[in-house]
Amino acid sequence: MKQYIKENLPLFIFISVLFVIGVVFGAVMVNALSMEQKQEMTRHLGSFFQEVNDGAEFDSQQSFVQAFGMHMKWLLLIWLFGLSIVGLPLILVLDFLKGVLIGFTVGYLVGQMSWKGMLFALVSVAPQNLIVIPAILFASVAAMSFSIYMIKNRFMSRNGTMYQPFMRYTSITLLMGVFLLGVPYGKDTSHR
Repeated sequence: MKQYIKENLPLFIFISVLFVIGVVFGAVMVNALSMEQKQEMTRHLGSFFQEVNDGAEFDSQQSFVQAFGMHMKWLLLIWLFGLSIVGLPLILVLDFLKGVLIGFTVGYLVGQMSWKGMLFALVSVAPQNLIVIPAILFASVAAMSFSIYMIKNRFMSRNGTMYQPFMRYTSITLLMGVFLLGVPYGKDTSHR
């Protein structure tokens, strides 16, 4: 894995910078919301906190299945886009969008709830994304690397086999899918 990172360091840097730009863009987008949109979102967030305070039961297994399924769909899209040259820019779009979603979520929570929002973001958004973001970045680098390999070896020089690079690409994507099983997706609060 260390050798793989070394070989693809420029791609890792490029995708990481693109992701960070997405985070910043998402945080700035919060300021573009109209007052009605902010009030509507605040109402939904308030009702969520009210349910938690009332001791509402949350099915942690269902939460895990939904969140894991969503992340696996994201990985599957990246894998599919990596299989074609046309999908190369779409991988970048997905990475940027992931950054925007995280930046918007954290920016909104901090903007509406100040330090309490920051604390809530640290306990609800940060833990799972400490695993999800590296998994998505690794899968994206593998997809871009494979797509670039196809351009170089299939269309320019026409030598070399596709089997080994394809298997490495697919193995990395599957490994990232397994990695996502370790994501903390929520707690069962029904025992309170």
